[in-house]
Amino acid sequence: MTRTVLVTGGTSGIGRAIAQRFAADQAEVFITGRTPETVEQTAKELRVHGVVCDAADSGQVEALAARLNELDVLVNAAGGLPQATSGEGSALEVLLAQWHANLAQNLLTAVLTTTSVQDKLTRGSSIISIGSIGAERRGGSYGAAKAALGAWNASLSAELAPKGVTCNVVSAGYIADTNFFHGQLSDERRSALLEETHNKRPGTVDDIAQTAYFLASQGARHITGQTIHVNGGAFTTR
Repeated sequence: MTRTVLVTGGTSGIGRAIAQRFAADQAEVFITGRTPETVEQTAKELRVHGVVCDAADSGQVEALAARLNELDVLVNAAGGLPQATSGEGSALEVLLAQWHANLAQNLLTAVLTTTSVQDKLTRGSSIISIGSIGAERRGGSYGAAKAALGAWNASLSAELAPKGVTCNVVSAGYIADTNFFHGQLSDERRSALLEETHNKRPGTVDDIAQTAYFLASQGARHITGQTIHVNGGAFTTR
């Protein structure tokens, strides 16, 4: 039976890899992004449906939800490290803008999208949100937003699991070949990130895509309310 999958932030990096993985399984996949040209090009390349949508905009999210009928898998992959603010205004105003941007991009995108499609989820469906190792340490406002994502996911699971919907976070460590650092990752910082891992390699977008795909499988129906860490051992749970 063909599944319907929605991947926010599906035009690049982790989101694109996840969309591609589900598309390879013959799912009907919808991807979103904020730039029309990028959405159109990615949808054509992956042979999926593309929808222009800023997942932090409630009106655009409502319009997105109106296009969907039943939904089997929701992947909240929209997010990332916001571009640095211009520095205009007082120090507190700049700080406030930075926190608002991180909360909007990395928490509210998932909350708004999930809420908008919640009544379309089928029994046996899955919600997967992309978190970050930044929630565990040195994450600043970005890490705080991702930590809040995990807390929200736990409460969401308590609400939806009785209805047959699993809810999990995939917390990614350092993933190579994404635009997360906006091209500003130094060789020294990259070496330090690799040294933190146990297997001494960067993660790949496919590492995250395969984990997300598993969490939406029949083999993962008793996994819910969890944060799954995929970071090569850079952060371990006990």
